[in-house]
Amino acid sequence: MGKALESNPRNVAAYCNRATVLKSLGHTSAALDSYDRAIGIAPDLAEAHLNRGLVLQELKRLDEALVSFHQVIKLEPDYAEAHLACGRVLQELDQLDAALASCDRAIALVADYEDAYVGRGSLLHQLGRLDAALASYDRAIALKPDHATAYHSRSFTSLLLGDFEKGWAEYEWRWKDGSNPGIREKRDFTQPRWLGKESIAGKRILLYSEQGLGDTLQFCRYVRYVADLGAQVVLEVQEPLRSLLDGLEGASQVVTRGENLPQFDYQCPLLSLPLAFNTRFDSVPSPQKYLASDATKVAVWRTRLGAKTRGRIGLVWSGNPLHKNDHNRSILLADLLRYLPAEFQYVSLQKDVRESDRQTLQSNPAILNFSDDLQDFSDTAALCDCMDAIISVDTSVAHLSGALGKDTWILLPVVPDWRWLLDRDDSPWYPRVKLYRQKATRDWHGVLDQMSSDLLRRYNL
Repeated sequence: MGKALESNPRNVAAYCNRATVLKSLGHTSAALDSYDRAIGIAPDLAEAHLNRGLVLQELKRLDEALVSFHQVIKLEPDYAEAHLACGRVLQELDQLDAALASCDRAIALVADYEDAYVGRGSLLHQLGRLDAALASYDRAIALKPDHATAYHSRSFTSLLLGDFEKGWAEYEWRWKDGSNPGIREKRDFTQPRWLGKESIAGKRILLYSEQGLGDTLQFCRYVRYVADLGAQVVLEVQEPLRSLLDGLEGASQVVTRGENLPQFDYQCPLLSLPLAFNTRFDSVPSPQKYLASDATKVAVWRTRLGAKTRGRIGLVWSGNPLHKNDHNRSILLADLLRYLPAEFQYVSLQKDVRESDRQTLQSNPAILNFSDDLQDFSDTAALCDCMDAIISVDTSVAHLSGALGKDTWILLPVVPDWRWLLDRDDSPWYPRVKLYRQKATRDWHGVLDQMSSDLLRRYNL
């Protein structure tokens, strides 16, 4: 390609080919430059505009990506792929109705466009139209029976609806779904994956984390049940959880990913254990608590907090900003503050405080803030154990608190993550969790108002 451009600096195909290679190598900015050069020479080349938009989308320059896709549609109004690309960007921009219209247009142009049905299903799920979402995924799978993204996406809808039998089975398609960056690349183990079929008595099995910290905290509950089958369990977790999970019941050894592993006979990712144990809605293993904090650290925190003269409430108002659904799950501290009754002592359990919240926190010294002292989750767990109750949005700390057996109130968007199910204020996963659900998208008022009333009622205030 370099020689082709040396001999002909206006070789559009060479620029496009170079951009494709650069993008595949992860050099997205350089790829964008090559597409820009191609378009500068051939401004009516629809495919170059489309690919330029895809690069901009990867760079999270969403408004610019949308301009590129609109340019494709201006040049070729019946370009179905461009309409679908528009829909995907509009979904990221949270313009869901417009995104759905774009997906519908793509399907109108190409009736058997399986990817468009998957995109449509994702949007319908996010809009809370779950039966229609399932139908859209079904159509994609009918058109392409091995469509990994369709199966993987459908599993979330099934799980949210409480259909665990179908949901766990189809969730295994995540390993073949290259569209989801939240799933780590499948581990290249020579040892067979255990999914509950073989006897593991007298065997050593590796159980390992694969996704977020909250996922590890939720599904490490299965470790003791694997050990009860007679296996020696090696548990591999993320570094921030290592100290907390070192004494987890059932684990003979806890390691951090990247450490040398001992020899083992079988392996299983933590999020496949519900399938291995044939978990159904009425058989979720839900002990009152399955994690314990460090008593020494608890004592240190109690000393730092001082004598308790009123109810002590832990607060978490934002999660991982990189989570694709963060804009639906997190709230501003300023918005939460307006609903917090003055009769309580509040303690921030946030490890990371966003710039948008930092000034609010600093100007409210009544909220105790120990973010600089929370080195890992064993510190957070000990601080949680000093609380009477914990109020949290959907974050890893909510899972931590639930696993510690603390009274935990979780604030949820109108269409929550699948694990919280629908139309209930309790959770089969955590006996002492109470769920507060939005009635409408972005409407935190009703949630926070009810939370505030319940807080006062709890203490007869």
